[in-house]
Formats: sequence, C-alpha cells, structure tokens
Amino acid sequence: MHPLLAAILTFIIPGLGQALSGDVQKGVIYFVIFAIITIFGMFIFRSWVVSIIRLIYRLYAAYDAYQIAQ
Repeated sequence: MHPLLAAILTFIIPGLGQALSGDVQKGVIYFVIFAIITIFGMFIFRSWVVSIIRLIYRLYAAYDAYQIAQ
C-alpha cells in the first residue's frame, strides 16, 4: 500500500491504514483507543479540548500508518 494512502485512510478512520498495511493488531488498537477518546468526549468532557486531543491523535495515527506502509 502506498504510504500516503495509508496515512489518509488512517486520518479518516484511525487504524485503517495500519490494518491495510498488514499490521491488523495495531490497527485495531488504534481504533479502540480512538473510540474510547470519542466516548469520553461525548459523555464526560464535552469540550473543545477533546476535539483537539482527537485531532492530535488522528495526526499521530496517520504518521504511524505512513511509517508502517513504507
């Protein structure tokens, strides 16, 4: 898989680029962590801070997917 495509897919759905690049376990872990952050953001914090944390997490996951796909 092309590294840029893996990064874009992971930015959209965290873990997807890792899974499609062959590291399914890591992809599932990234997705579960993102789901937990989202659930906490919806029910507990409800602030713009959670949105920033989610953006930072997506960028990190995209970078990791890019590295895995290389």
